[in-house]
Amino acid sequence: MKKMKAVVQNEYGDADVLTYTDVEIPKIGENEVLIRSAYSNVNYADIKKRSGKKGKADFPLILGLDVSGVIEEVPPNSTLLKGDRVIAFPKNGSYAEYVTANEQLVFKIPHNLPLKKAATMPTVSILAYILLYEIGQVQKSDTIVIHSAAGGVGSMLVQLAKLAGIQNIIGTVGDLDKENYVKELGADIVCTYETFTQEVLRLTNDQGANIIFDSVAGEVSRNSLDCLALFGTLVQFGNSSGKAGTFKTSDVHSSCRNIKGFSLGTTRKHNSERLAPVAEKVLRLFDSNNITLPVAQVFNLSDVNQAHRLIESRSYEGKVLISINHSL
Repeated sequence: MKKMKAVVQNEYGDADVLTYTDVEIPKIGENEVLIRSAYSNVNYADIKKRSGKKGKADFPLILGLDVSGVIEEVPPNSTLLKGDRVIAFPKNGSYAEYVTANEQLVFKIPHNLPLKKAATMPTVSILAYILLYEIGQVQKSDTIVIHSAAGGVGSMLVQLAKLAGIQNIIGTVGDLDKENYVKELGADIVCTYETFTQEVLRLTNDQGANIIFDSVAGEVSRNSLDCLALFGTLVQFGNSSGKAGTFKTSDVHSSCRNIKGFSLGTTRKHNSERLAPVAEKVLRLFDSNNITLPVAQVFNLSDVNQAHRLIESRSYEGKVLISINHSL
């Protein structure tokens, strides 16, 4: 059997449980393609899964949600071809030299778009686009709040909102050292998790924000409801704080407010056909340089544990990538 390099995890724990080793190259199943990986993202969801905070896992496990690369093998009658440059959501993790993916979760990238640049976008840009346009249904006149605005999804939401002409974009960060970065992306105001409730009310004459995008949960969700306008929407799509946010039914019915939830993972699994039209739109935006995601740092596949430590430190701006096949 042909072997490849991959990063494998055999137990829950800190970054040291990630092991760089040899494993068999996966075989494609029905409607699947084999991709030679160029770059993988490191997403915060990888940290949660590694530490056991994101459901039960079957070990051994390869982490990683998305990848850019080149197709090596296709099934009969596929619309994809060997040699196509793609982004994809792999079947069994992306921290590996080769991955398999269902054809519905593989998207060809424009000819001039570099694989490194394309690698920054699959999870965060597709998620952000759906959140803004389909879940939040944001209008130009809205005041919106984007929590964790310096993170991957937050960075993309800020840029997409600015591109859409949203008039009042408020970003929150854990540390105001990231204020300039978030403002350069397009935010009008940047504040901390401790002050955003008062700032939003002050800026809106106590009316509150129309849409709040929340991937943090816990107290941030609770405090978001304290500055959400009548008829407003709280879009909840994560819990990086590790704590559940709570609310009472009386928080929503009398004020005509909404709480909407969304998971890209659930959508990939149960409604994957929804993603191709969005992927096409965001790929065009990246290719035309209307949006971009700065790369904070690139690590070799053998140094994934260092990449995880950087993500956990939260002391970065933009995306953290893993370079897998340097020849691509």
